[in-house]
Amino acid sequence: MPTLVSHPDEVKVLSRRFGQGAANIDKYLELDGYKAVQQAIAEGPAWIIDTMKASGLRGRGGAGFPTGLKWSFVPKNDKAKYVLVNGDESEPGTCKDHVIFREDPHAVIEGTMIAGLAIGSKLGFIYLRGEYRYLLKIVEKAVAEAYERGFLGKNIFGTGVDFDIITQTGAGAYEVGEESALMESLEGKRGVPRIKPPFPAVVGLYGGPTVINNAETIASAPHILLMGGPAYAALGSERNGGTRLFGISGHVERPGVYELPMGYNLKKAIYEVAGGVKGGKKLKAVVPGGSSCPVLLPDELDVGLDFDQMGKAGTMLGSGGIVVLDETVSIVEFALRVISFYQHESCGWCIPCREGTDWIKKTLTRVYEGGGQKKDVANVQYLAENMMGRTFCPLGDAAAMPTLGFVKKFRQEFEDYIDGKKAGTPIITEQLHVGAH
Repeated sequence: MPTLVSHPDEVKVLSRRFGQGAANIDKYLELDGYKAVQQAIAEGPAWIIDTMKASGLRGRGGAGFPTGLKWSFVPKNDKAKYVLVNGDESEPGTCKDHVIFREDPHAVIEGTMIAGLAIGSKLGFIYLRGEYRYLLKIVEKAVAEAYERGFLGKNIFGTGVDFDIITQTGAGAYEVGEESALMESLEGKRGVPRIKPPFPAVVGLYGGPTVINNAETIASAPHILLMGGPAYAALGSERNGGTRLFGISGHVERPGVYELPMGYNLKKAIYEVAGGVKGGKKLKAVVPGGSSCPVLLPDELDVGLDFDQMGKAGTMLGSGGIVVLDETVSIVEFALRVISFYQHESCGWCIPCREGTDWIKKTLTRVYEGGGQKKDVANVQYLAENMMGRTFCPLGDAAAMPTLGFVKKFRQEFEDYIDGKKAGTPIITEQLHVGAH
């Protein structure tokens, strides 16, 4: 479970209420809670969207699409509209939404209301990861408190505006973190992705226009409205406004969730914020944004933590889960664990994903256990390359991209396993899917 940590370089916007008991509505109100939504009601939808656009906030789930622009795409018609909060945080290495739900659930509720006001919706859904069922009690308690105070339901704050929120949990499927699969799950169907277009903003949940945002994105909205879009934007880097919660884990001295400005230097985050590599060992590699992001080598870490700079570095900011690997880690085993997760979590709908992840796992298992063949490394690369861009949803790419990174940057290590210079143990592969999250 993520612990609350702190460092002088943190800029506490989203996390400013953490550790202060803000899960209780009285404490939340004491700390400026529900002021932003009342201001939003008074100012109107256009003001909300303009403020969000000015903030430079980009989706914190991984895609990095500008939030204000996304909200503006929802058509202004009489159809029932919906706000869907994606709290299905299942990317290995990622744990920042967990802390928000635990420490500041009312911020998610208030942000959902603000998004609803922006698009003309009267109903929002907060969808939690299945394994986060223990957090559901915290969120449901917060929702109940908001209803009791008249902040949710009919005539909220006595303004004549109606807004309701429904909570829901998944059943443990990583795939429903994809927005269209999430909608399918909410509608009571199997959680498989939809073909796009149409996009959710036009035809989404129950056929109505729908805004879907990550929990961190939604929870940022109240803070942005209170401080103003330009002020929030100024905290980050160019085209990447504000701050972000980064979960730094693996072989570091001070693992935890830290709120850092967008564009903060990755190397500094590891060596100064998280205290450097644990035990003084040598750094081997860094996964910068969750398991789907291509790996970075130690000499590639002088890069800013924002969507654009990470893209130029050949990787992604992803969901903000920075995983640090020291010199003792077998990259072959790590690659096998990653692909085993994606093979296990594939919904099976697309042939390239279903078959590709399975064959990569089988091949890497053979390599890891000492039975690899010379052609295996090339075959793994071929399989991964042919998964890219050929599936309904990004899960195929999410499995292929890290695999390609491992094979290209650590090819010699894979070949050492094939040549018999290194070998793993078969029992590891039998347990790979257990605790893969």
